[in-house]
Amino acid sequence: MYRALRGAMFRLEPERAHHLAMGALAAVTASAATRELLRGAVGVNDPRLKQEVWGLGFENPVGLAAGFDKDARWVNALGALGFGHVEVGTVTALAQAGNARPRLFRLVDDRGLLNRMGFNNAGSEAVARRLKGVKVEPVLGVNIGKSKVTPLEDAAEDYATTLRRLHDFADYIVVNVSSPNTPGLRSLQGRGPLEGLLRRLKALNLELSEGTRRRPLLVKVSPDLGDQALDEVVEVVEAVGLDGIVATNTTVSRQGLRSAGVEAMGAGGVSGRPVRSRSLEVIGRIYARSQGRVPIVGVGGIFGAEDALAALEAGASLVQVWTGFVYEGPLVVRRINRGLLRLMEARGYAEVGEAVGAAHRR
Repeated sequence: MYRALRGAMFRLEPERAHHLAMGALAAVTASAATRELLRGAVGVNDPRLKQEVWGLGFENPVGLAAGFDKDARWVNALGALGFGHVEVGTVTALAQAGNARPRLFRLVDDRGLLNRMGFNNAGSEAVARRLKGVKVEPVLGVNIGKSKVTPLEDAAEDYATTLRRLHDFADYIVVNVSSPNTPGLRSLQGRGPLEGLLRRLKALNLELSEGTRRRPLLVKVSPDLGDQALDEVVEVVEAVGLDGIVATNTTVSRQGLRSAGVEAMGAGGVSGRPVRSRSLEVIGRIYARSQGRVPIVGVGGIFGAEDALAALEAGASLVQVWTGFVYEGPLVVRRINRGLLRLMEARGYAEVGEAVGAAHRR
């Protein structure tokens, strides 16, 4: 059924299709009772899927990646689809329109997307107001980034402003320094700038957490980092005492793409199947370099249970979908979790946690 609906949606401009689909889901799930019914119908409630990471309980390891719900408009509606967690954002200190449209493109032959959204969002003050009025139902991650107009030398304070405003609403927080669509942002992944930024945000996070539960603080990295640069990121994360790494963001590489008209689409980051292989390599390298001490959220090309299990076995404690959600539809989480249970049984894993890093133990 979704394939027929997807055909109709794919004839629409991607951003328009996105907002129409989410408007429909929000309308259907407007009441808590309806969301509970939907969660019961499409969710997979099995203790073997439960994960505990950073002291947080996840009903299953499959979450929604940042970028889908930039302004935290549909958190509970998305949670009702069975996601183990929902990550909103990227949110910046200042409201910004993002790059000019069109800025989101489908790479159908590659099962991918190309975007140059540019952190379009209503700003952290507006997102805080929205979350203040909502009883959030899923585990909530908040992804924060730098405002485009803020000079790189002032990036730490820009991130800090957003952290202050959104800290109380988040179950965990991700520092995004790896989007290719904000000029200069990826330079913050260098050892010196990254360590300075993360130390500043960790100190603020500890300050804001006094008297309450400390929010785990993670950093999101690019798949385009070379191995040496990636190793330096891991060293910084461990030296600072950060809580984890999200691997990976989109890639600027166009190698191997088959979809027509890619060059005409212009700049932007590619997600979905084209980034899957490198994402797995990055997950595996982080896990090996940190000897499993740094929890990883695996993102990139996850469309089904085999993809999810590969990321877990490479070292991810949790996984996220985005492009796979667009291509596979609202039941993708159900299918992944059901498939994971079958694959886990076949491979002798009593629970999902046993799969994490299994590829390194073989």
